[in-house]
Amino acid sequence: MSLEEKARAAAKNIEGKAQEALGNVTGDPGDQAAGKAKQVEANARNAAEDLKDNARDAADAVKDKARDIKNAVD
Repeated sequence: MSLEEKARAAAKNIEGKAQEALGNVTGDPGDQAAGKAKQVEANARNAAEDLKDNARDAADAVKDKARDIKNAVD
């Protein structure tokens, strides 16, 4: 995950927690729901970046294995 995307997701999560807390204090269900939605968005961003990282790692592992096989055959 890029540092920039991690920072964006963390900021969105903090924003969501703050908005949810405000809604809890004021009793505003709209703020509570919006805050929770922002936290879900942050979790989704993290999950998407984790998938990208895992796909990149898997591709690198395949490339390394292919290189090893080629070198063994040569």
